[in-house]
Amino acid sequence: MKNVFITGGNGFLGKFVKKKLLSKKIKFTSPSSKECDLININNLIKYKNKFDYIFHLAAWTQAGDFCLRYPGDQWLVNQKINTNVLSWWKDFQPKAKLVFIGTSCSYAEKGDFKETSYLKGEPTKSLYTYAMTKRMLLQGAMSLQAQYKMKWMCFVPSTLYGPNYHDDNRQMHFIFDLIRKIILGKKYGKKVILWGDGYQKREIIHVEDFVNMMMRLIKYNNQVINIGSKKDLTIREFAKLICKILDYDHKRIHYDKNRYVGSKSKKLNISKIKKHVKNYEYLLKDENDGLQEVISWFLKKKILKM
Repeated sequence: MKNVFITGGNGFLGKFVKKKLLSKKIKFTSPSSKECDLININNLIKYKNKFDYIFHLAAWTQAGDFCLRYPGDQWLVNQKINTNVLSWWKDFQPKAKLVFIGTSCSYAEKGDFKETSYLKGEPTKSLYTYAMTKRMLLQGAMSLQAQYKMKWMCFVPSTLYGPNYHDDNRQMHFIFDLIRKIILGKKYGKKVILWGDGYQKREIIHVEDFVNMMMRLIKYNNQVINIGSKKDLTIREFAKLICKILDYDHKRIHYDKNRYVGSKSKKLNISKIKKHVKNYEYLLKDENDGLQEVISWFLKKKILKM
C-alpha cells in the first residue's frame, strides 16, 4: 500500500484511519467535503493520481431519529455519493482496491447477523433507508467486480466509540449520548432521561480496534467481514458501567418508553473474523478502559451543554 484516497477523512472513523496510515508512513489524499463535494462526480475526477486503495468512509447520516426525519434526503444524497464514488473508481481508478464501510443496520433485525445474510431479509423499518443505501453500495461493488474484475472489501462495524468524537451540534450515537447525559446529571444535578425502557441491547467496538482489524484484513478480496465485539449489553448495563466510573447512582436515571429506540438488538456474528484473526476477542480493548477513556475526553474537552 503506497498511495490512498480517503472520503470522509475528517469524520470520527476517518481521523483514526489517517492516524494509522501516518504511523505506517503511507501517503494519502483526504480532501474535506468542501474541497471535494461527492455529490458532484467532477470533484472526484480532478484527482488525477493513481491510488492503490480508496477508503470510502463518507456517508450522509446522523445518530438518533435522524433517519426518521430525513428518509428521502438520506436516500438521494447517499445514493448520489456512492454512485459517484463507484463510477470514479471504475472509470479512473480501476487498479485500486475499494475499501468501504457497511452497517449493522443492513441486517434483518431477527436474522443471524452473518455476513452471508447482509443482503437478505428486511432491515429494521426505522433504519430501512440508510440500510438499503449501504446494501446498494455493496451490490454496486459486486457488480463491478463481476463485469470488470475489480477488487473491494466491505467491513461492517458495531457501534464505534473512542475519544475525539465530534463536538458540534450533530446527534450523538447512543454510547456518547449516555456518557454526556450522565456527566451532566452528576455535574449539574440535571435529570438523566434515556430513550426507551433500557432493555434494548447494543454492542460497541473501540475505533482503534476497528481500524487495526480492518488493516489486518485488507489483504483479502471481495468479502464482507463483520468487526464486532465480544458481547452486547442492554442500555441499562451500559449506563451502570458509566455510572460506576463517574460515581453516580444509576437508580436516579429515568427511562422514557415513548422515545425512539431503533433496533431492539443487533449483535454482529463474529465467527468469520475469529477464523481470520487468532485470539480475536482477546485483542480488543476492555470496555471499562475504553469507556474511561471516552469519559476523560468528554471532561477534558469541556463540550458539555446543559
